[in-house]
Amino acid sequence: MERTTGAHGGLLGRRRECTALDELVTSAKGGHGAALLVHGDAGIGKTALLDHVQEHASGCRVMRISGVEAEVELAFGGLHQLCAPLLRNLDRLAEPQRSALETAFGMSAGDPPDRFLVGLAVLNLLADAAATQPVVCLVDDGQWLDQVSAQTLAFVARRLLAERVALVFALREPIAGHPLQGLPRMLVEGLGDPDARALLARTSPGRFDDRVLDRILAEARGNPLALLELPRGLTATEEAGEPGTPQALPLAHQIERGFLDRIEELTPATQQFLLTAAAEPAGDPAVLRRAVALLGIEFEPAAAEAEATGLVLVRSMVRFRHPLVRSAAYGTASPTRRQQVHHALAEATDPDHDPERRAWHLASAVPEADEAVAAGLEQAAERARARGGIAAAAAFLDRAAQLTPDPARRGSRTVAAAQAKTQAGAFDQAVELLDLARFAPLGEYDAAQADLARGRILFASQSASSGLPLLLSAARRLEPLDPALATETYRDAMYAALTAGQMAGEVGLPEVAAAVLGMPEPLTHRRVDRLLRGIALVVAEGYAAGVPLVQQALTQLGQGPTLGADEGVGWLPLACRAAHDAWDFGSWTTFSTTLVELARELGALAVLPSALLLRLSARVYAGDLVTAESLAAQAATLGEITGSSFFAHYGALVVAPWRGQETETQRAIDAVAQDVQLRDDGKAITASEWSAAVLFNGLGRHEEALAAARRGAAHPAEMGLSTWSMLELAEAAARLGRPEEASAAVADLRSRAEAGRTDWAAGTAAYVTALVSEPDAAEPYYREALERLAPAQVGMQVARAHLVYGEWLRRQERTPEARRMLGRAHHLLTQIGATAFAERARRELAATGAAAPRPAPPRVPDALTTQEAQIARLAADGLKNAEIGAELFISSHTVDWHLRKVFAKLGVRSRRQIGAALAARDQGGRDQGERHS
Repeated sequence: MERTTGAHGGLLGRRRECTALDELVTSAKGGHGAALLVHGDAGIGKTALLDHVQEHASGCRVMRISGVEAEVELAFGGLHQLCAPLLRNLDRLAEPQRSALETAFGMSAGDPPDRFLVGLAVLNLLADAAATQPVVCLVDDGQWLDQVSAQTLAFVARRLLAERVALVFALREPIAGHPLQGLPRMLVEGLGDPDARALLARTSPGRFDDRVLDRILAEARGNPLALLELPRGLTATEEAGEPGTPQALPLAHQIERGFLDRIEELTPATQQFLLTAAAEPAGDPAVLRRAVALLGIEFEPAAAEAEATGLVLVRSMVRFRHPLVRSAAYGTASPTRRQQVHHALAEATDPDHDPERRAWHLASAVPEADEAVAAGLEQAAERARARGGIAAAAAFLDRAAQLTPDPARRGSRTVAAAQAKTQAGAFDQAVELLDLARFAPLGEYDAAQADLARGRILFASQSASSGLPLLLSAARRLEPLDPALATETYRDAMYAALTAGQMAGEVGLPEVAAAVLGMPEPLTHRRVDRLLRGIALVVAEGYAAGVPLVQQALTQLGQGPTLGADEGVGWLPLACRAAHDAWDFGSWTTFSTTLVELARELGALAVLPSALLLRLSARVYAGDLVTAESLAAQAATLGEITGSSFFAHYGALVVAPWRGQETETQRAIDAVAQDVQLRDDGKAITASEWSAAVLFNGLGRHEEALAAARRGAAHPAEMGLSTWSMLELAEAAARLGRPEEASAAVADLRSRAEAGRTDWAAGTAAYVTALVSEPDAAEPYYREALERLAPAQVGMQVARAHLVYGEWLRRQERTPEARRMLGRAHHLLTQIGATAFAERARRELAATGAAAPRPAPPRVPDALTTQEAQIARLAADGLKNAEIGAELFISSHTVDWHLRKVFAKLGVRSRRQIGAALAARDQGGRDQGERHS
C-alpha cells in the first residue's frame, strides 16, 4: 500500500495504532515479550501498520512473512519461512525439540512430531536469538497461514513472557474460529472523514468535483486502499461530476475489479506472467523464471511491465502489492490458462526438494481424473503425515480422491481423507467426506474405517455416548479383517462407555462388554487382551467374576516386558482406571507415572492432559496434595493451550475440596456443568457430585454432603468416583445419626472389597463398616481400617481413618484415647494440607477439653506464585532450565527469569539451597497450624 504519512511522519489517522505497536516493541526490548493480533477488513491498512513496525523497530532483528492462499494446505510452510533465518542455531535446542522441528520442516525423517513440541522448539529458537538482539516477527495475511503453522505460532505467542520477542499478526476479517483469535488484538477501522479527505487530496489534488469526492468517500467508508484505488476506475465523465452506473459490488470486489481492469490493460505476455506469479505461492523468482520460460515468455520485459504498474515487486521474492491483486490475476483466468500455468510450475519445481508443491501443481494442471496424479498426491500425503502435517495430508488425500477414476479406490481415498481430517480436528469437513463416501462402492474394511472415523468424531466433538454406537459397530466389522485394530477399537469403545457412564444411550457398557466377550480369544493371549476381557467380565457378570482377571492382567503389565511407547499411550489410560477400580493402588501409581513419562517422551499432547489427571488423582489419595497441585497446574496450562475447559478445571475439582476451598470447588463444578462437551459425560457429572460431597464433609456440613453423595453414588456401575461417593455417603449419614441410610452403599463397598482382596480394599471396607456399626461392634473395624490402610500407602484415607476413629472415641467418652487419636489426625491432615478436615479434627480435639491447636490461619497466596512454586520444586528435584521448560511448556529464558525471583523470595543463592528452603517454609506453615494456644 502506498505510504499515507501524516505531518509528523506517522501513518495518517493511525496515531493510536502506531503508539500501541511502538509500545509492544519497546516492551519486548525491555525483556517482556508479547504478541498482538491486528485485524480488520481487506485494504484497511494492516500491512501499512506492519511496515511502520519494521521501519521503527530500531536495534531489533525483524523477520517478516506473509501467508499465501495457495499455501494454506501445505503443512508448516509459514512456520518454516519464519524460522529459516534461525535454523543455523538448531543444535542449541534440546534433542526432542530439535528432532521435532527438523522432522516438521522435512530436514530429517522421523515419527510425526507433536505440534506442541514443535511450538516449544520455535519458542526456544526465538528466545535464543533474542538473547543477543531483540526479535520482532511480523506475519501478514495470517488468515492464509497453513493450520499447523497458525496453531504453533498461537502456542508460541501465548507462552511469551521473559523473552525479548514481539509477534505481530495481521489478519483479515472475519477472525472467528482462527487459531490466532484468542491473542490480544487491535481492530483497525476506517479512517475518519477528515483523514480520508486529506488522503484523497494528497493523492488526487484538485481532481474531482465535490459530488464525486463525496461519492468516493461514501463508497470507501474510510478504507485507505479503496480511497487510493476507486478513483482509478472513474471515467473522465464521472470525474467531471456526471453520474455513472452505481457500483453494486462489495467494497473488496470493487477494489479487485479495479485491479483487474489494470491487469487487462497489460500485454498478453505480462498478464500470463502475473497469472503464473499468482499461482506460485512461495514467491520464488527462480521457479517463476523457469516456469514463464516454459510458457514461452521473456522474464525481464514481462517483469518490468508488471512492476511499472505498481501491482507487483520482483526482487529476492515476488510480492504482490495486495492480496486482492493476486486474487484478481488468478481468479479471473480461464480454467485452461490456469492448467497451463500449473503444468509449467510443476515442471519448474524441483521434485526432490519440493515434491509436495510439485504434486499440488500437477493436481491443478489436469483437466480430469488421473490415477497417476492421484497416486502422487497420496504419496505427498504420506510425506506430510510423516512430518506431522495432518491437515496437509488430509488436503492431499481429498484432492487425490477427487482425481481418482476408479470408484472403489475413490471411496477408499475419501475415507482416508476423512480420517486425516478427523485427526486434524476438521470435523465438519470430515463428516462431509464420510457422507460422500457413502455413494462409493466401499469394501467392508473401508466401511468399518468409515464407522470408526465417524465414531471418533462424535466422541470428540459431541459426547462419549453419541460416538459409542459407531465405535462398537466399527470394532465388530473389523474383527475378521484386522483383529489387532478391532481390539484397539473395542478398547476405545470401552473407554467411551466408562466415560459416558450414566449418560449412555441405547449402547452402553453392557453392549460393549458383551461384544468384547464374544470375540474369539486371541492366540497371543496378550496382557492387554486379558485386561480388556477382565473389565468386560466385571460389567457383564459382576465385580467378583471379573476383578481377579483384571488384577492378574495388571500384575503382568507391571512385571512383564515394558509396553512400547505407542502401545503404552494407548492402553495405560484404561489400565489406570482398571487399577483404581480393582483396589490396586501400587499399579495405579506406577502406570499413571509411566503414562505421564511416555506422553512427555513422545510429545503426545493429546494424551498428556488425561495422563496428568490420572496421576493427579493417585497423588491425592496418597495424601500428596503438593504434587497434585503441581500436576493440576500443568493440566490447566494444557487446557489453556488446547482450549479445553475440562482440563483447565478438573484439577481444581479434585484438589480444592480437600483444601476446604468452597469458592474454587464451586467454580470448578460450574465450569464442568457449563461445558457443552461434558453435558453427556457421566463420569464428569459424578466427579462433580463427589467433589461437593468431600468438600461438605470436610467443612462439617453433612446434610449437604449427604445430598451430593447420594447423587454421586446413584450409578455404581460407573465405578471410579461413584464408588468413593459411597464412602462420603456413609460418613455423612453416620455423622447425622442415620447409618441405616448408608447400609446399601456399605454393602456394595464390602462386596467389592471382598472380591478385591487388597489392603486398600479391606481397609476401606473396615472403614465404612465401622461408621455404621453399633457402638459395641465398631472398634475392631476402626482398628482394622488403620492396620490395613497404612501399608496400602493411601495417606489421605489413613489420616481420615484416624479422624473418624477419634470422633467415635470422643462420643464413647474415652477422652484420653480420643485426644491421642484426634491429635494424630490433626497432625497428619495438616501435614497433607487437607485444611478443612484438619480444622474438623481441631474442633473435635477442643471438644475433649484438650488445649487444642489454634485454627489454621486463612489460606493466603504463597510468597511464590503457582508457577514459581512449580519451577522451584522442579529445580529442587535437579532438573535443568531446559528440562523445566519442557515440563511446563515455557522457554528456558522464562524459567531463568522465574528462578531469579524464587531465589529472592526464598533468600537463597543457588539451586542446591531451594529444596531446604521449601521444606523449611512448608514446615513453618505446619508448625503454625500445630502451635497450641
